[in-house]
Order: sequence, then C-alpha cells, then structure tokens
Amino acid sequence: MRIVCMNKILLLSLLICSLTAFSQSNNINVTGTIYDSEGAPIAGATVVIEELLKGVTTNVDGVYNLSTNAKSGSYTLKVSYLGFEAKEISVNLKQGETVNVALQLEESSYDLDEVVVSGQSIVNQVREKAFNVSVVDAKELHNTTLDLGHALDRVSGIRVRESGGVGSQMNFSINGFRGKQVRFFIDGVPMDNFGSSFQLNNIPINLAERIEVYKGVVPVGLGSDALGGAVNIITNAYSKNHLDASYSYGSFNTHRSMVNAIYVAKNGFTAQLNAYQNFSDNSYKVNVDVADINTGQYYPNQTVKRFHDQYHNETVIANFGVVNKSYADQLLFGITLGNNYREIQTGARIVSVFGGWHRRGNVIMPSVKYKKKNFLVEGLNVRINANYNLGQEKNIDTLHRRYNWFGEYKEYEGPGGERSYSLYKYRNNNGVGAAAFDYTIAEKHRISLGNTLNTFNREGEDELNPNNDTYQQPRKTLKNILGLSYAYETENWNASAFTKQYFQQNKFSQSYNPTGDYGDVAYRDQINIYNFFGYGLAVSHFFNENFQMKASFEKSYRLPDSEELYGDVINLQGNIDLKPEHSYNYNLGASYWLALHNEHQINFNLNGFYRDASDFIRPRLNNNQTMQVMDNLGSVINLGVEAEVRYQSARHFNAGVNLTYQDLRNNTKYEEGQTTESIVYRDRIPNMPYLYGNADASYTFENVGGKGNLLSIGYNMLYVHAFYLYWPSLGSDKLDIPEQLSHDLNATYTYNEKLQFTLECRNIFDAELYDNFSLQKPGRSITGKIKYTFL
Repeated sequence: MRIVCMNKILLLSLLICSLTAFSQSNNINVTGTIYDSEGAPIAGATVVIEELLKGVTTNVDGVYNLSTNAKSGSYTLKVSYLGFEAKEISVNLKQGETVNVALQLEESSYDLDEVVVSGQSIVNQVREKAFNVSVVDAKELHNTTLDLGHALDRVSGIRVRESGGVGSQMNFSINGFRGKQVRFFIDGVPMDNFGSSFQLNNIPINLAERIEVYKGVVPVGLGSDALGGAVNIITNAYSKNHLDASYSYGSFNTHRSMVNAIYVAKNGFTAQLNAYQNFSDNSYKVNVDVADINTGQYYPNQTVKRFHDQYHNETVIANFGVVNKSYADQLLFGITLGNNYREIQTGARIVSVFGGWHRRGNVIMPSVKYKKKNFLVEGLNVRINANYNLGQEKNIDTLHRRYNWFGEYKEYEGPGGERSYSLYKYRNNNGVGAAAFDYTIAEKHRISLGNTLNTFNREGEDELNPNNDTYQQPRKTLKNILGLSYAYETENWNASAFTKQYFQQNKFSQSYNPTGDYGDVAYRDQINIYNFFGYGLAVSHFFNENFQMKASFEKSYRLPDSEELYGDVINLQGNIDLKPEHSYNYNLGASYWLALHNEHQINFNLNGFYRDASDFIRPRLNNNQTMQVMDNLGSVINLGVEAEVRYQSARHFNAGVNLTYQDLRNNTKYEEGQTTESIVYRDRIPNMPYLYGNADASYTFENVGGKGNLLSIGYNMLYVHAFYLYWPSLGSDKLDIPEQLSHDLNATYTYNEKLQFTLECRNIFDAELYDNFSLQKPGRSITGKIKYTFL
C-alpha cells in the first residue's frame, strides 16, 4: 500500500516537472510590487490586464508576475484589493519582454469589523500555496476586544476550548487534532518556550497583522513536528512611524490595554514597542452542587460566584535594529518581558474547589531576528531567529484548608496545602533556534531548507521541602526538526514535495526500591532517543480564474512535549512513558469565486480530510480524577469535511457561515496484551466536539455624524453540538457535554479615521457554555473599548 502510494507521488512529481518543457516566448510579461500608503507590500491584491481578462494575485511580499500569450500593444493594468481604492494604469507590452510596474494603493474610507477568512485575502494563500490554509485578516479586528484565541475560534475547522474566563487554560484543535498536536509560531518562530505569560488567549488581536492557519500538512519553513496543523501569527510590520493605544473595560472587572509604537529613521534604524496588559476577577456565576463545609448538608443546583479566579498579566516586547540595509533587510535585537498571576479556582473537575492556591510566572526572553533577500547570491532568501527564555514559574499552595463553593473553609492545624503544600519554583530553560533558506534555482523552481532546534531543561526547588530528591532529578529534552522541499509554481499550477527528519532526546530519572525495604527510594537515569523521517506532497491547480482544487498528503510525526512528559504542576500530570505519535494526513479541497458587479463577491470553500494516526496522544483523567494525564491510544482515524460560504461587499455588507464535521474513531481493535476485541473499538473519541460552526455578518454605515465617520454593526454566532465525555460503549448513553449556542453583538464608531469607540456584548442570551466537563464558562458580558491612532 505504501509502495503504491510512493509510486503515485513520484509519478505525479515527474508529471509536474515535465510541464517546464513548454516554451512561452510568445508571451507578454509584466511584474512588480503592490504597496499600501505606508510602503508595506500588499499580499493578495488582484492584478488584471483588462482587455485580456487575465489576472494574478500578489504573493506574501506583494510581488506579482503576470504572463499570458498575446500580441504586443497597449493594455490597461488594473489593481484592486478589498479595503483599498482600485487603480488603473496604461502599459505598453511586447512579446518576449518583461515590464516592471510597481503601484501604491490608497485605503478606502470604510472599514470592516469581522474576521475575513476568504475572498481576496484567502485568494493569495490558495493561489500561492498548495497547502490547505486559511487566513485571518487581524487588521480588521483591531477595534475589537478579541484575543488571538477567540479570533481563531471563528475559523472553519478550529475549536478553542477554555476551562474558564480570562487567562484560563486553553486547548486548541484543528480538524480534531488538538493541544500539542497543533504548533504555534510568531513570525515563523516556534512559541514552544514562551511560558505561561504568553499564550493565545492573553495576547490581544492588535499584536497581529494576519494569522495563517495550516490544516494538516505544514510547510518545512515552519520547522514543526505538528501532527494536525500549525498557526503562524504575523505581527504588525509598519514601514514608517506609527503609534496607537487602546483601553477596554468590561464585565467581571476586566481591563485590557495595549500600546503599539514604532520608529523608523531615514538611515534605516528602527525601534519597536508592543506593550499590553490583561486583568480580570473572573467573578462570573456558575451553577454547582454545594455541601456545607461543617455539617455536610447538601444544597443541589446552587448559583454561586467564582471567588478565587483573579488573573492578570503584563507584557512588553521591545525590538531595535536596522531595516533595508545592504547586509540585512531586517536585523533586530529584542527582549520580551512578561509577568502573570493566576488564582486557581478548580481542578480538572468542578467538584474540586480551592481558595488560596495560585501561580506566578514571568518571561525574560532575549531574541535576535535576521532576514535578507538575495543573500550572497541572487535568489537566495534567508531567515534566522533565536531566543532563550530565562523566566520562571512558581506554584504556591500553603493554606492548609478545605473550601466549598460558598467560600466557606475548614482550616487544619500544622503545615499543609489545598492539594500539594508547595512553594515549588522552577525554570524550564527553553531555547529555540530556527533557520529557513529559500533558493530560486530557476524560473518556477524553488528549493527550501528549514531547521528548528529546541532545548528544555527544567530545574526547580521547593522552599518547603528543600531535601526532596525528586526536584534534583534531570528533566531535559533536545529536539531538532529538519526539512527540505522542492516547489514548482506557474500561473495555474503549484506543487511542493518535501521530507522531514524528526529527532528527540529525553533525559529523565525513574524511581525504584533498591533494597525492598519500605520507604527506600533511589533513582535511575534514563535516556530516550527518537529519530524518524516523514514526507509529503501538496498540489493545487486553477482550472480557470474562479475555480481551484488542491490536494495534499503527509506522513507526519509528533514528538511528546515537555509538559506532557513532565507535567505542568497544575492540572496536567506527567507521563514519561509517552511514545511519539504519527499520522498519514490526506486533504482534498475546492474553492470557487463568484465575482459580481460593483466589487461584490461570493466565495465557496469545501475541504475534506482523512487522518490515520497511530499512538495517538490524548488526555484522560488520572486515577483519582483530579488531574489530566496524556496517554497513547494505538490507532485513531478521523474522516471529516468543512464547508464555508462568504459574501463580501466592498463597502457595506459582509456575511459568512462555516460548518465542520469530524468523525474521530478508536481504531484500536486489540488493546496491548489483550486477545479479545476492545469493547470501545470503533467508538467515537470522547471529550471531543464533532459538529460545530460559526456565522457572522456586519454592516457599515458611512458619514454618520460627519463626513468620513463610520458606524459598523457586527454579529457573530458560535454553535457546538453536544458530545460525549466518556466512551459510549462503557455505559455513557447520553451526550454528557450539552449543545453550545452563543450570540455576540458589537458596534464600532470611527471618528476622523483615528478615534474608535467600540461596544461589545458576548453571549447575549446568557447561555450556559461548557468547553470542558462541568467547567462553566462566563455568561453574558458587556465591554467598552476606546482606540486612538496618533500616527
């Protein structure tokens, strides 16, 4: 089976390469770069020769190459992009010659409020990449109070699950693959070592310019061992001086603020500053059963307020260096400083309630970033990034008490804690180095090499138990991902074949009893080494200007994460016996653009996917059901489909709806050491949503209260079908986690293009929402935000 598959891949690759034999000497050719008013390149702009009705879109660098068979003569070149005024220019083109035309577009006097996942912005991605990728235009959300996590929760195929309110633990899934099976990047740099002060649901959307979501197959340039996909956050890249600030206040005493600042000198020196903070008491109400702490009297279905769930974090990201130099397009030295405080209200289930246990953490992370096009030789582009996190985490559990949901407690004499009696302080000593090289060896042919090195070394101590040998034992991980790819690109074809090497070395210790006497404990050092090779192919083809199909395949590996191996000291118990998981990932998709008059457009997207995973890593409750632990499941298959329809009007109305269905099944027929068929064989994987979707709409009114002033009204709906918490064949005859249906409204008034006022209401009807069993999420909340752009 695998040999046949490989033969098909090789045959398809040879077929693609053979296309290069065709001559195009009769073509007229025009190339160039499209910029915005700030001089930044525009990705996804449409460039059309009007008389021939032939066009292309710009790539991520704003560059276009338009070539077609036609006679020499004068033609009209039209450039357009959603949110900008279209521009036309007359050009003289001759057969066999290439004319360079660079143009600058001016922004239109209107704005959008909702996530733009298709249309013009997605055109760029599906035309330039054969991978199954969606794009969120984050700029269109800068007026909202969304964080990155909740912005992504509106994309088809994605579910973001949280254990509570602001700053709570978040679990992210793409097409059913979740947690560490999905990898996250900022500007192509892995976020594996950013610590608890820097996670998706505490990073404001204003930090990002756009977000790329790769579903299934991931390009080698990201240097990832992702099994189910990857998210790449592209930060704001202003090419001239810029300063904006925002502040919001909302329900549950929630405060958020952010400052974006950049200075660019004429000599190329640049300084960048991003600073933000989040604060919330998370004092929303939940429905629980409560027992009196002293008498034990039972009070079912009580509505109580969360009383120990405060969270705050503060982060500063500073970079300085040079841009647009002969030796570097960008060379930046930076530092990320962050601090967070988190009170822990519950354990993995709501029956566990705490009143004193909390955590503190910080990040101190120096970094360097380097980018250069045409490095040393023409056509070689280089990107190098490195950072090291010197921050620490501290687990504080010193109150010897037992709480109930009324806030009552019973105190005990002597030393102790609510769960572990701990002042455990530790550093993970995480370092990441990433390098990517792209070389255009000839027209339409490009090779890429990417390598990512990740180090982890947890060192800690507990002031309350300084002689505990457990904290002195090694917990180290060294991981390296190396990838090589070849890409072939024409106006209608895009293909990429690649291979990846996955290497990981884990050093740890295991306890044992050397004498057999009770209480005698010693430790034995262990080393695990994993070394695997993966491969894949992605192909896309435009049958005409409006219809595209794409297919991709990958044999991918995902190596166990350090927190999965060693625990997170809160609600995740470590499991050093975890094995790497691997999967055969298949994707098949189609996109159709129906262009209407006056810049109206309807976009249809349909994608099917199939995953065949072995040693699938999934969470389960530990033996006493107070924490989660990651475990391997022999075989899991996932067959699903996602569909999206989006209508876009250039000036007033935009709307879209998406729906995802995924069928994850346990394909492990015989459990380890068993000869009889497993009772849960072919069961749906529990605690995993299988049907969910979103709908959104927005309308913009122009010249409200003055010329050029805008009023935008937006709506968003989230739906998640009820799903099982436990294996259906083990007696769970109902869907334990109920259906979720949430409605949000927002209104933004823009005055003089600089000042914005936003009012949002989330979960309008105050529905009870649960992402995880019994852990209720916040109810109705109202938030106001003000944002001002100084430069």
